[in-house]
Amino acid sequence: MNRSLLAAAAACFVCSAAQAAPADTLRRIRDPNGGLIVIAHRGCHEGAPVRGLGPTPENSAAALLQCATLGADVMETDVRRSRDGTLVIMHDDSVDRTTNGTCKVADLTLAQLKALRLRQDEGGTGAALTDQTGPTLDELLALAKDRIVLNLDVKDAIYAEVVDAVRRAGAQDRVIVKTFAGRASVPLAAVAPYDEVPFVAIPLAEAPDAANVPAIVDRQSAGSIKPLAVELPVLPLATLPAVLARTKAHGVPVWINTLFRGFVTGMGGDPEARRDPASVWGRLADMDVRLFQTDAVEALLRYRSERQRRRR
Repeated sequence: MNRSLLAAAAACFVCSAAQAAPADTLRRIRDPNGGLIVIAHRGCHEGAPVRGLGPTPENSAAALLQCATLGADVMETDVRRSRDGTLVIMHDDSVDRTTNGTCKVADLTLAQLKALRLRQDEGGTGAALTDQTGPTLDELLALAKDRIVLNLDVKDAIYAEVVDAVRRAGAQDRVIVKTFAGRASVPLAAVAPYDEVPFVAIPLAEAPDAANVPAIVDRQSAGSIKPLAVELPVLPLATLPAVLARTKAHGVPVWINTLFRGFVTGMGGDPEARRDPASVWGRLADMDVRLFQTDAVEALLRYRSERQRRRR
């Protein structure tokens, strides 16, 4: 860990009293009265101007530490496998957007990946290079301990390997693993390797109206182990009440992405929520949605605090 990251870690330790323990976060997710859960998309890579914090590279150690400093509940992150079999943290199948390299992740060894520097925020042409390198899954699991829940979005067909790494790290009670479920999928939360970790099902919408999603919720909630939550695909507002009725009947919370233009069409996404939080996050929360994945972490945390104050 480099000197700047050590300093960030020390600052994060000072504020750790205000940060919920991962086990408490998972308890709150399961509790219908657990309040709003803030899930940071690829970590807290956006700047947090109210706190005087600049951007960090997405999916980096610095992005995790910034999440802990801000008080986010969950960091969503992406897992792939390098050429020599190491599980590494990278969203895209190539390193082009987020680093100063050009190649497929699967064609690079860990040593080659570690020689690359991460670009600031979401990367892209012209984004500044940083002193950060892409972490391995083992490194991120170790850094997240006692700080934050990791939501592992597994990008390759390596679920068993990922869960094995989680088990070796003793992190089964501080991660979430998720995957897609279709109408014919068995209840995945009760199937290996998903039965070893808190599991989130993502229904596959078969048509623009996503009318099949409530049936998938029923199917995925019918096993001996229920999913921790259901993460909704893009669907129209007209379908949302039927989905919420089924998740409520099964006692399973809903996870909604307000990323980009928002996953509930017609409701708006992060850009609208930044301008008017109540019109997006508040409107959905009034419908009993509690889990929100966002890039606008600081704005959602501020809205959650204001909403809690108003309801006391």
